[in-house]
Amino acid sequence: MSLKTLLASLTLAAVAVTLTAADEKNADTKNSAAGPLQPQMTPEGGWDQTMGTLGEKPAQPWTGTTIGAGVDKKPLDGKIVTVTGEIVDLSCYLQLGKHGEKHKACGAKCIANGQPIGLLTKNGGVYLLIDEEHDPRRDGLTEFRKAAGDHFAHVMEVTGTETSVRGIHTIYVQGFVKK
Repeated sequence: MSLKTLLASLTLAAVAVTLTAADEKNADTKNSAAGPLQPQMTPEGGWDQTMGTLGEKPAQPWTGTTIGAGVDKKPLDGKIVTVTGEIVDLSCYLQLGKHGEKHKACGAKCIANGQPIGLLTKNGGVYLLIDEEHDPRRDGLTEFRKAAGDHFAHVMEVTGTETSVRGIHTIYVQGFVKK
């Protein structure tokens, strides 16, 4: 390969990465700037009343079982965050835009029966919520699903480790291992 061809390939690759990153940022901005998909549906108590907290603030982003399960004992990068939003079931929210107090009976049932748990921010941002501790989660030894179901349609302050992979924003929540 000639130097000219190599430089052209590298330039093209750099432009593609830049455009992909810009597209993801624009998509995130568009999604969050619009607010919730069905704004007429509101959380129990409204958007301005936080009804509690979920998750313990970890000393490190990942627990030992997550590090141990990582490829070469290296999980993906994560940062500790606290985000406020409404607990939703992602299946109904992403399919129908449903959330809030009027959707509580259906949404709590969806969460109890294994549908993905989410956090919907007031500005429309969406996070997938998962219990952090890898081995206990895998082995059914966590109670995060129950806690999330108990707080369905509540605005909660959620603390955990955030990752973002190809536009999917996730918060891994610690503190729900069965005792």
